[in-house]
Amino acid sequence: MNMVYTNDLKIFEGLETPIIEEILEKAKTETFQEGVVILSQWDESNGKAYIIIEWVVDVSISWKKVSELSVGDIFGEIALLSEEERIATVKAQSKVDVLSITQDTILTMVNDWNESINRGIMDRIEANLHLNEQ
Repeated sequence: MNMVYTNDLKIFEGLETPIIEEILEKAKTETFQEGVVILSQWDESNGKAYIIIEWVVDVSISWKKVSELSVGDIFGEIALLSEEERIATVKAQSKVDVLSITQDTILTMVNDWNESINRGIMDRIEANLHLNEQ
């Protein structure tokens, strides 16, 4: 993966290159085809969060589309951090490429690394919790 491209992802803003490289070393690239459900609401966590590196996904709660996520957005982090059921369904709008990050990696990001990562993750958690309350 092109390091310049990954440096442009919102989740990596403000991070030094060695930290990004460490994240990428532990992350895996996955591709989902159009229409594939990546996460299903009410399922148990699969131990992963995802960062979109190309294309767009739809997010639905109780079968109602509530948002779209695109390049640089993270999803799956609530269940990953809390080990609770998924609160939304995430479906690929078209072929979508993501970085999948395990619980160990994301917990290290939250606990040990730059505050901008913490802010980005916490902002997404708050937005997701707000959507789930509607």
